[in-house]
This record gives sequence, C-alpha cells and structure tokens, in this order.
Amino acid sequence: MFLHLSKSYAKTYISLVILFVFTFTCGAANASAQKRRVPAGGRVAVVIDERLAALRDMPDLGAQIVKRLGRGRVVSINNSKRAPDGAIFYRVAVTRRTRGWLPAESIVQAARAGDDERLLRLIRASEKFDRIARARIFLDTFSSSTLRPTVLLLYGEAAEGDAEKLSREAERRLDEREMLAGGASLKSYYLNYNGLDRYRRQGIAFTFNRATKQFHYDGESWREIVRRYPRSAEAQEARKRLGALPSGHVDF
Repeated sequence: MFLHLSKSYAKTYISLVILFVFTFTCGAANASAQKRRVPAGGRVAVVIDERLAALRDMPDLGAQIVKRLGRGRVVSINNSKRAPDGAIFYRVAVTRRTRGWLPAESIVQAARAGDDERLLRLIRASEKFDRIARARIFLDTFSSSTLRPTVLLLYGEAAEGDAEKLSREAERRLDEREMLAGGASLKSYYLNYNGLDRYRRQGIAFTFNRATKQFHYDGESWREIVRRYPRSAEAQEARKRLGALPSGHVDF
C-alpha cells in the first residue's frame, strides 16, 4: 500500500515538474517574441550603429538616456525633430511602452533614399565581425538595392577572413585526447565549436578541412552573386573566390 502511494506520488510530482518546465519555456518564448515585435503605426527602421543608439527622453544629446539599443534592433519611427545644433532625431517606439529619441545616424530605413549607401560606407569602414554583422543588416533590409552584390562580396570576404582566426582558436581550445576519447568525428567537434555560434546567427556557415584542421566559408553569398547578378562586376570576383575554396567544400 505504502509503495503504491509512493509511486503514485512520484508520478504526480514528475508530471507537475514537466508542466512547470513547459509553462515556463512557453512563457519565455512568448516574452521573447513580444520583445522582438515592433509597435505598429510608424516607419520601420533598424539600428546599425549601437555606439550612437542611446534612446533619450528628449531630442537632445544631453537628455536623459532611457535605454541603449543593440545593433540590429528594429524600431518604429513616429516623428522627427531637428535639435538646435542641427542634429536630427527620430521619435521611435521600441516596445508598446518604451519610446524615445534616437540620432538619425544610428538607424537606417529601407524606404529612405541614400540609406543603403550610408550603410555600405559604414560596412567598408568596419572590421572583422562588425563588418559581417552590419552586412547582414544590409542584406536583410535592402533586398532590392543595386548595391547588394557589393555587400554580398564583402560579407563573404569577411567570413573567409575570420575563418583562419577561428581555426586557430578551435585548435587551441579543443583537446585532441578528449576528442579521441569522446568517439565523435573531428568534423563534429570542430563544427560544434561554440566560437561559430555568433556567425551562424548572422547567416554564416563554415565547412571544415580535416587534413589541415581549417574552417572555410561555405561561399553562399558568392554563389548568390553568380546566380542573381551574373553580369555584375562583382560576379567575376565571386567566381574567383568560389574557385579558390577547397575542392568539394566539405569535410575531407
């Protein structure tokens, strides 16, 4: 009798734990989705320079900071105003309750003429991962821009440039004896290296050369250039870059 009750209690307890975890996970997912949702009623814009993206309670660089926004954050523009010193600020909504003023230079709008050129200048002036992240914003925001082939080329070049550094980091941090003991393939350990995670979030994928223990960019942005813009000036360079990738672009 006592054993039967104990088993019954254990089952009930486990069920309650599972229900709690499920409820908490769903709640967290919903909260995350709400955080990403842009309030309606304004023009959509994206933060490109987090150094300038201090949301203020007034259109003035000396005003109180409400919140600092990260690169890639999507906002909704409701108004604009020129400060006495000539600087332009946009009144934006970040969430239903969070609003404030951002400097015009901190964001871009897909519909505003010249913003694609301005972001391209910033991409060219950026280095390493910053260049990749800002190029990703361009590709997501300006789908029909005539500058897209240029950005696709820069995006891929930056990824391949970082591959060498990532290869050195992975080799230094992955212990060969532990990998042999673990039983998984070398490819599995390297392509699961956590240093690649932030690149995956930017749409970058790498392949792995087992013989040299080197990562390489998979070349997808270059293939897009060749596929969509075959007559562009960038297409010739893209073909050259693809030809320079290791044969097969896979673990070998």
